[in-house]
Order: sequence, then C-alpha cells, then structure tokens
Amino acid sequence: MEMITNVSEYEKIAKEKLPKMIYDYYASGAEDQWTLKENQRAFSRILFRPRILIDVSKIDMRTTVLGFNISMPIMIAPTAMQKMAHPEGEFATARAASAADTIMTLSSWATSSVEEVASTGPGIRFFQLYVYKDRNVVAQLVKRAEKAGFKAIALTVDTPRLGRREADIKNRFTLPSNLTLKNFENIDLGKMDKTNDSGLASYVAGQTDQSLSWKDVKWLQTITHLPILLKGVITAEDAQLAVRYGAAGIIVSNHGARQLDYVPSTIMALEEVVKATRGAIPVFLDGGVRRGTDVFKALALGASGVFIGRPVVFSLAAAGEAGVRKVLQMLRDEFELTMALSGCRSLKEITRDHIVTEWDRPRIAPKL
Repeated sequence: MEMITNVSEYEKIAKEKLPKMIYDYYASGAEDQWTLKENQRAFSRILFRPRILIDVSKIDMRTTVLGFNISMPIMIAPTAMQKMAHPEGEFATARAASAADTIMTLSSWATSSVEEVASTGPGIRFFQLYVYKDRNVVAQLVKRAEKAGFKAIALTVDTPRLGRREADIKNRFTLPSNLTLKNFENIDLGKMDKTNDSGLASYVAGQTDQSLSWKDVKWLQTITHLPILLKGVITAEDAQLAVRYGAAGIIVSNHGARQLDYVPSTIMALEEVVKATRGAIPVFLDGGVRRGTDVFKALALGASGVFIGRPVVFSLAAAGEAGVRKVLQMLRDEFELTMALSGCRSLKEITRDHIVTEWDRPRIAPKL
C-alpha cells in the first residue's frame, strides 16, 4: 500500500477491496445525493482569518465531553455493521479509539454486541439507539449498555423511516449471511431478509417505531440514568425543544446524507443550532469531516466536538485497526497544525473571529 497522506485516500482503497454492495452501502447517500456532496463541499466555503505572532510552541487539544476527559475534540460516530468492512469490525474500532484516548459510539446495528465491545478493554464508549416497536427490547438494550459500561445514549431522531438509498435498492442490499446484528441476536431480531429492494429498508420498516416523538425522550429518561444526546437535529426550533425536554447534548447530523436529500450540510446548520441552545447544552457535529481544518471550522462555529463515520469504515476496510488509528492520528495532527497556524493554543481560543463564511456580511476593517 502506498503511503497514505490524508483521510480521503482510504476511500479509494476501500472501494477496491470491498464487494460493490458493501462499499455502496457505506459510501452512498439518499436519492440525488446532493446533501452527500454538500456535506464536504460546504466546508470549502469557510475561510480562515489566522492571527499571527502568537507563541504556539505548546498546543492543548484536550477537552471534556459530558464530563469525560478526552485527548481531542474528534470522536467516532456510530456506523453500522462494521464486520462487513473487516473481520474484526467494531473490536478494531474500539481498540483504536481507546488508544487515541477518545470516544467511540457503537451502533445499535453493530455486528458486535455491547458486551463484546466492552470486553476489548477500557475506553469511553457511547451507545447509539434506534427505538424499536417493542419497548421492552429497547429497555433491555439500554440496560445492557449501562451494565457494559457505556457512558451515554445517542438517540437517533431523524429516522422514523429509512431514507431512499437507491444504491442499496439496486444492489438488493442485505447483511452477509455470516453476520448478524449482534445486539438483537438472542431476541430473534438480528437477521435481515433478502428482498427485491433494500433488505435494510424492509428491516427498519418492520422493526423500528415510526411513532417516536418528544414524549419518548422523557420516557427514555425514566429507564436510564445515562445522559441522552439527540442525534439528527438541524434546526433552531428542534434545538430549543431538545433543551426543554432535557437532552444532555445535540449532535447536528443529517445521518451522513442518507435520510432526506436536499437538507443543508451539517456545517451550514451548525451555527443556527448553537445559537438556539444559548449555551445550555453542548452541540456536536457529524457529517463531511475529512480534514483537521474541518474540525477547526466546526469549533469556530460553536461545536464542542465532531464525530467521524465514513473515514472510520473506509480505513477499517483498508487496514483494520491500524487504519482507524492512522485516521485518528492524521486528523489530530492536521487539527493541531491548523490551531498553530491560526494562532490558537487551546480550544477556548478558537473563536468565530478566526473564520469567515460566505453567509457573513462583508467585514469592515477596524480604524487604527
């Protein structure tokens, strides 16, 4: 394998190594895939305003997320069925996250169970939750995550139904027969039948609860002591409701552009959500992050940190645990360099004044 110098190069390798059905599942978005492209493209419309002649010989990237200290504001988003990418799947990702001293979020639809991931060793882990029609299944799963030492619940709130992912329909996507959704294996919900379109879409339609509403955020709080992040908020109105209903935090997310096409990129939606919360709860971002510069831009717009998804599964497919470790290290190094070249020595020094966006009014130079 030739030398990898940036995160995006792993996608090309993954495309060559993975069966088409699996690569397309990870890589594709909904319908016309406008938002899929926009998630990355929008970062390029934010420019830096670096400050100079600041002593940046020491850079501190450490931060606290829900009270947990981590090495950098770059964390791992939930991505389903990682053993399709590599035999070690979520095990490798968990070990890489632990080695980087950051947070891994495990998908409900993982091919390794919460108990199996916990067995890989120490680490700060969140659990992503889909709400099934059978609430006893949900309660049982949450309790298992608690018992396994997971530290928060990331409730996905943008998936009452699965978005129209045309690549999955063309490929008649289904989970390979040697794999199961491990968290549901013992309750006979771990298999996905092959259909004439997307097996995953049929599975979701049959199992997940389309009636999920704000009252269920309160219900979830009654069955767990864990903090609950709402993943999938992109408007000020919903951000205000998230605060009112007691969410511990928000993840600004459009589900990797896999749900409703033609919604804004997450970096475009971020500032609206941050302003609406008025600092009451932390706001995070996922979607489109491929460079350390992207991380800096998100923090300058008010994010408390970012989560990465596709870079993890692509690097996992390319090089297993070593690939995920390298992705995290590359993003860390790029982010540190961006801080130094922008004149920021700590995360609190990253401000809105360090960037200019296309939606800003023209800046007027100060009188000297």
